[in-house]
Amino acid sequence: MNAVANVLVGVVAAVHLSTLVLEMSLWQGPRGRALHGLDAEGARITALLAANQGLYNGFLAAGLVWGLIAADPVGFRVTVFFLCCVTAAGAYGAATANRKILFVQFAPAAVALAAVLVAG
Repeated sequence: MNAVANVLVGVVAAVHLSTLVLEMSLWQGPRGRALHGLDAEGARITALLAANQGLYNGFLAAGLVWGLIAADPVGFRVTVFFLCCVTAAGAYGAATANRKILFVQFAPAAVALAAVLVAG
């Protein structure tokens, strides 16, 4: 993969790593509540669900990092697989949960996937 594709994959991984931190550690704090429009009680009730989502985001980030550091052809294949997972999750989330997911998760992953495929 080329440098541009690697940077884009790294950005997608960083977004998912930061989402892990937000959902697993900061969900009930002021930033987590404000980002999702929750009051303290709503954040408390949904904290376990958010932590579960955060863990999944961590797995996506780990897979993307694995793809970046693994030698090709494995690195390329792993990166394509995990970017496909992120785009599918982003499309589903945008359709069912919040349209912002289209711009925060789906679009960056789709652009990174296109760059990886062109570079590959």
